[in-house]
Amino acid sequence: MVHVAVVGAGHWGPNLINNFQSSGRSSVSYVVDRDSDRLAAVAQRFPGVVTSRNFDDAANDAAVDAVVIATPTRTHFDLAKRALEAGKHVLVEKPLTDSLESSEALCELAQRVERILMVGHVFVYNPAARQVKHYITTGELGRIYYISMVRTNLGPIRVDVDAAWDLAAHDISVASYWLDATPSSVSAIGGAWVNPGVADAVFATLRYPGDVLVNLHASWLNPRKARDITVVGDKKMLTFDDVNLAEPLRIYDKQVMDQRSQPVYTDSFASFRMSVRDGDITVPRVPMMSEPLRNECEHFLDCVIQGTPPLSGGKEGLAVVRALDAISQSLREGGREIRLES
Repeated sequence: MVHVAVVGAGHWGPNLINNFQSSGRSSVSYVVDRDSDRLAAVAQRFPGVVTSRNFDDAANDAAVDAVVIATPTRTHFDLAKRALEAGKHVLVEKPLTDSLESSEALCELAQRVERILMVGHVFVYNPAARQVKHYITTGELGRIYYISMVRTNLGPIRVDVDAAWDLAAHDISVASYWLDATPSSVSAIGGAWVNPGVADAVFATLRYPGDVLVNLHASWLNPRKARDITVVGDKKMLTFDDVNLAEPLRIYDKQVMDQRSQPVYTDSFASFRMSVRDGDITVPRVPMMSEPLRNECEHFLDCVIQGTPPLSGGKEGLAVVRALDAISQSLREGGREIRLES
């Protein structure tokens, strides 16, 4: 039985508490939050769980094996650092921290104290996202040309991080997971209208090895909630609508025909249509055996119990923060393309 302390009982914290409390392999020993009303609600919903406003109560308890952090991004570094130094395994919500330097420091610390450091890139644990990974890895889509990712909604509007750090972290983690690589360069533009200096909408382009382009649109200032992804390959194309729980994936048997099979010139609309292949659209079955967050929490427990590295560990979290840091730099410099370390 893994004894867990959950820090942060706000919007996302109760979901984490519920998953670790109901796992069967873990129990929630502590819930820590500065808000007494939130702690009272937790105590009512989860009787027997110790609540505290003092993080040290959980960090200093030798019976606690792991700390799960669901607090504002600016607090991640300090809390995760103190938990690791106390000998606890750590699961921290995305992004890992709010700066490249502090993320690097956490990764080094976790390695030094030999504890699990995992980041809550929850979409990596989505069964549909894993199925897309299979299609890309097996070559069913062919060579990947580009990926377009739209993540928008009206709110919640944050002031601690901008739309890229809040929303694009999901898509960067998924793109890197699918392509088994990290971006080599980043460029971005955006706009801050609600709160000065905090971008409400960001449009970013990430260049990955193999000349794969990943385009991101992240906004909390949009009338429609969208979680739309398009993957374009030279054999087939794919769309992933995360809002459509029943049929999230569609595979399009569409491609540009080999140049040798095209007409020498196109003198009509009909002959132009001959230069592309327009095949069937299939809707693959995606077995939704469990929710992505449940998968993430169970994977964390696997790593703690077995001592295995996480799918979204410190290294992966650091790579996402490095890309987000480059997006911020590009925003400050008017969209200049920023090269990243390999």
